[in-house]
Amino acid sequence: MRRMALDIRVGRIIKAWRHPEADSLYVEEVDVGKEEPRTICSGLVNYIPLDNLQDIKVVVLANLKPRNMRGIKSYGMLMAASDAPHETVELLIPPEGSVPGERIWFGSEEEKEQQPDAATPNQVQKKKLWESVQPHLKTTDACVAVLGERPMRTSAGVVVCSSLKKANIS
Repeated sequence: MRRMALDIRVGRIIKAWRHPEADSLYVEEVDVGKEEPRTICSGLVNYIPLDNLQDIKVVVLANLKPRNMRGIKSYGMLMAASDAPHETVELLIPPEGSVPGERIWFGSEEEKEQQPDAATPNQVQKKKLWESVQPHLKTTDACVAVLGERPMRTSAGVVVCSSLKKANIS
């Protein structure tokens, strides 16, 4: 598998609300370590109660091209695990002590230094980086998020979901 350059970061939802024009969407303001919070729309209404999205740490795919979602521009994607029938969806959880804005990597502690630079949103789209990586993202029997065999991690530890094993991540 070639070196990927997705920019996956620790985020913290500052606030979330129902999208005024779309029943299945939430709008979240997410701190990803920049001056301004990032607006992200996510189709989680049917899976996660709004109260569970306030002031939590999340995993954000940050270098997607902004998309217009029913009149609101979305700058990224919250990453979540889901079971095969897509009936249960759980957000990925950065480890305790993770800092918003920290870039997430795959593999060992030593591999952090070997991360490729993040691709631009245009490169992600043109080279179909997300589409090439996404099928290899899963959770293990221990609910750890992995790319192939390599754990998703921050400097504080590995990224997990609460209960889904051998689930797809998107």
